[in-house]
Amino acid sequence: MNQRDDRSEALTRSNTDSISHPRTGPTPNDTSSVTHDPNPLPARSLAVALSLGSAIALGFARFAYALLLPPMKQDLAWNFAQAGAMNTANALGYLLGALAFARLSRRWASESLFVAGCVATAVLMACSGAVIHTDALLLLRVATGAASALVFVSGGVLAARLASLSPRQAGLVIGLYYGGTGWGIVMSSILVPLTVAPGPHGWRFAWFALAAACAACSIIGVAAARRIEREHPIASPSRTPDGAHGHAVPRRRFALALAGYACFGIGYIGYMTFIVALLRNAGMSDAVVIGFYTLLGVATIVSARMWSGLLDRMRGGQALAILNALLAVATVIPAVVAHPLAAFASGVLFGATFLSAVASTTAFVRHNFPASQWGSGINAFTIVFAFGQIVGPTVIGRVSDSAGLTRGLVYSALILAVGAALAACQKPLKDTDVKE
Repeated sequence: MNQRDDRSEALTRSNTDSISHPRTGPTPNDTSSVTHDPNPLPARSLAVALSLGSAIALGFARFAYALLLPPMKQDLAWNFAQAGAMNTANALGYLLGALAFARLSRRWASESLFVAGCVATAVLMACSGAVIHTDALLLLRVATGAASALVFVSGGVLAARLASLSPRQAGLVIGLYYGGTGWGIVMSSILVPLTVAPGPHGWRFAWFALAAACAACSIIGVAAARRIEREHPIASPSRTPDGAHGHAVPRRRFALALAGYACFGIGYIGYMTFIVALLRNAGMSDAVVIGFYTLLGVATIVSARMWSGLLDRMRGGQALAILNALLAVATVIPAVVAHPLAAFASGVLFGATFLSAVASTTAFVRHNFPASQWGSGINAFTIVFAFGQIVGPTVIGRVSDSAGLTRGLVYSALILAVGAALAACQKPLKDTDVKE
């Protein structure tokens, strides 16, 4: 095999590993599948533009619902279990979309799936403002979750490709892409309060505004995706060599880390679903709620590389344990202290931490498994994470219905604390535990 074919096969393997999880990408020290970018500035600017896909997929399509939950709950006479079921439906759709991506990517390029996901998400968000029936809204949340998964996963693949082409900037490029979620949170905190109208069904206008924001972000994100696809093409996925995903991963060897991550999925989504409702029930003003959500988003943006040293140093489950513990503290603060300053402290700590918990699982897999098993290892974490996100809103919603929102957030914090304890017990895997 000549040098050109070697490079093509290496890039293909990198892309295939990235597909199995939306946050996967080559490590900054992985030079087996890279070509050097003589000018790293375009890579960073492309990553920022591409990150608007992350803003669409999570910032708008998932997390903006927390701002819409109070007016929708009141207008449609929902209980907290029904309100939480909306995010459960979105998480279910995300799982289905992520699973479908692996099959769809065999026929279509990541750029094509990114475009399709952006368009579908914008249309579905607009449709959510056009209906008022709970069952129809549930179906739309499932479909929106699936479409947003196409955006997030394909964007992750494209970001990983950018990172592989700029090895010295790899960590920053990946961080910039996922930090785009914060941009979506910040923009949502501005748009939703401005567009929710008084009176029956006034929340519908906010959905239309979010759909318009998705469309505007899509224009920039799609342009970046097409440029990456055009300037840095890779071999067709159909040419991926057999066995690219490696052998099955012995999941019992990292069961504690998996359990800790499942607890993260339940606890974090419980917070993101009900925190705004809790602040409003505590009598905090619109200005405080908007300020809280904006700070959370800004903290998410600036956290891109805050925890990189921790993830590089800790090979076991300790990084996930520390991040879960910090999230537990951030979650319990507004439940025990009803004060704007407490809310702001909670939002900053939570925003600066929660996406890094996701990154810690990728770091664990990279530290402990050979490259051929990265896809299988990360896929295992993806499954338990999706399960947690599906279970979390409904369970915490039922607790909130029976005992109040404060108790619901306390339960979320306890689940995160349990996750921290489980992850702390996960030791690095010995070389004999996993084999090619």
